Amino acid sequence: MTKPEADALKKMAGRMRLAALDMALGAGRHGAHLGPALSCMEIMATLYGRLLRLDPKNPAWPERDRLLVSKAHCVLALYTALAEAGFLKPEELAGFEKSGSDLAGHPTWAPAQGLEYAGGSLGQALGVGLGRALAAKGRGQGHRIFVLLGDGELNEGSNWEAFMAAAHFRLDNLTAVIDKNQLQYDGSTEEVMALGDLGAKLRAFGWETREADGHEPGELIEALEPPPSADRPLAVIAKTIKGKGVSFMENVREWHHAVLSPAQHEQAAREVREAAGL
Repeated sequence: MTKPEADALKKMAGRMRLAALDMALGAGRHGAHLGPALSCMEIMATLYGRLLRLDPKNPAWPERDRLLVSKAHCVLALYTALAEAGFLKPEELAGFEKSGSDLAGHPTWAPAQGLEYAGGSLGQALGVGLGRALAAKGRGQGHRIFVLLGDGELNEGSNWEAFMAAAHFRLDNLTAVIDKNQLQYDGSTEEVMALGDLGAKLRAFGWETREADGHEPGELIEALEPPPSADRPLAVIAKTIKGKGVSFMENVREWHHAVLSPAQHEQAAREVREAAGL
C-alpha cells in the first residue's frame, strides 16, 4: 500500500470518528458506546475502504465478502463505515437510537443495508461465521468471511469452540479480526480474565496468526492478506487503544458507554479534525 492510499484510509477513519461523535451527541441521554467504536475505526475503514468485496447497488451479491461484527457495541464504527461505503445515506446516521430508525444501539440483520449479523450477545458471531464459511466451501463459493471480535469478548468459551472447529475443518476462507484494546466494561482484560500470549494460544489452536497496529491501515492490509498456505483460518490481532483519537476517552473505562455533552463533543471533534487533517 502506498502512503497516499494509507493516508486516504486514515482520513476516512477521521470522518467516521466525527460522524460517530455527532451520532453520540444526538443520542442524548441514551448515551452511546464511544470507546469500543473509536478503537476500531481504522479496522473498519481498512475493511470497507479497501479489502471487502462489496457492491452497495447489489447488496445480495452471492460472491460478496461478509463481515460479522461480534463486538456489536461498536455500531458507531459500523454504521459510519457503511455510510462511507454507500450502504447508508449520511443523513440516515442522524436517526441513531431514535424511534423509527433502523440504526439501533446494537445492529439488526439487514443485508440490504450491509448488516450481515444481528449482534448483542457476545461470543456468538464466530460460530455463525464458521457456519457460513462451511456453507461457502460446500457450495464452491470463493468469498471470504470476516468476524470482528473484542478481546474482552474472548472470555466467552463459545469462541474457543469455534476457534477449534474452524481449524479442524480447514476453513481458510474465515478470518477473525481481534480488536485488542485491553479494556472491557469491567476493567483491564488482563485483570478480569488474562489472555496471556494470545498469539501463541491461537497458533496452538491451528490458526495462521498475525499481529498489527490496529490504527495503521498499511499494517492491517498486510496482515489481512489471505494465508499463504491453504487449509488454515486466519486470525489478526489488531493492537488498539480504546477511545482512540479523543484525549479524555483514551484508555478510560467509563467511556465504554457514556453520555456525551456538547462541550465534550466540541473538544473531541476539534481533536479528531486536527489529527486527521480535516
